[in-house]
Amino acid sequence: MKKPALDPATVEGRSGSIYPAPFQAAVAGRVKRRLGDALGLSDFGVNLVELAPGAASALRHWHSAEDEFIHVLSGELTLVTDAGEQVLSAGMCAGFPKNSGDGHCLVNRTDVPASYLEIGTRAPDTDRVVYPDVDLLVEPGRRIVHRDGSPY
Repeated sequence: MKKPALDPATVEGRSGSIYPAPFQAAVAGRVKRRLGDALGLSDFGVNLVELAPGAASALRHWHSAEDEFIHVLSGELTLVTDAGEQVLSAGMCAGFPKNSGDGHCLVNRTDVPASYLEIGTRAPDTDRVVYPDVDLLVEPGRRIVHRDGSPY
């Protein structure tokens, strides 16, 4: 295929996370294919994400300066927010406005892989990511700190 078209299977999948070691286990089994990067997009990111059984998309979090949108493509995912939990199946979607204060994540609680598209604003120089359940913040510039501001 030629740009602007793209076969997502040709984009390298990446696992791992910027999280400090104590928090990386939550996202073991998550693979992201950065489709937006592969297509040269700069204002927003687009990732094709696969979650293995038992894996989470992230620790529960919210962004101060980045909107997020997800669309479930296959399988079943549990959306965890401040309001509780709900199951999303293929075809369903969810949106997370910037600065909402409502922490969210997706968890694959089934025995089969699930996949979703993740689309979001790119504002790494101004965005602050808050993790309400753990002692972790990501400050602008992707600086990782404890809640008291001390570095990891």
